[in-house]
Amino acid sequence: MRDFKKERERMVRSQLAARGIKDAKVLDTMKKVPRHLFVPESMLSLSYSDEPLPIGEGQTISQPYIVAYMTEVLALQGGERVLEIGTGSGYQTAILAEIAQQVFTVELVGALSHRAQEALKRLKYTNILFKIGDGTFGWEEQAPFDAIMVTAAPDEVPKSLKEQLKIGGRMIIPVGTAIQELVFVTRGKNKFKRKKLLPVRFVPLVTTH
Repeated sequence: MRDFKKERERMVRSQLAARGIKDAKVLDTMKKVPRHLFVPESMLSLSYSDEPLPIGEGQTISQPYIVAYMTEVLALQGGERVLEIGTGSGYQTAILAEIAQQVFTVELVGALSHRAQEALKRLKYTNILFKIGDGTFGWEEQAPFDAIMVTAAPDEVPKSLKEQLKIGGRMIIPVGTAIQELVFVTRGKNKFKRKKLLPVRFVPLVTTH
């Protein structure tokens, strides 16, 4: 019988803390959320490996380090309303739901959303709202958001997402096609600031328009 708890602790120690992830809330959450419940059964043995894994429908569950890094950059304190674009497996959704007050998550592929909803329901999360639709439009009825996390890469930061940020809100998003960079966007009173963080590889953000 595999000791998934031990594997999670090892993952946090060797893949996250050793690489500079410092936020205690993020480290504790990564130690707690069972990543193995979000990966396909055929990949179970790789649940806590240092890599992204395919989850079907041409999508992936991100490498644990990237999940932790993107969560840490948002600097969540616990009272936030967070928009996630790309529910995918639901793993990142669970990480956000552990820390934020409420998570609004949008996924274009219905089959993925339903699978994620089942996994998250089994884990008894009650602070997540799901929407099946085009993530480039965000979730206007629920805006504005304290933070936005995008887990697939558009060519450019969608204007609608920027506009759904609160003043003082922040967004982390991979941007680009052949070459992608993780970009941190913050909304000031009169303008948006953007900062490039690190090169990444995400699946493209698919749009219906």
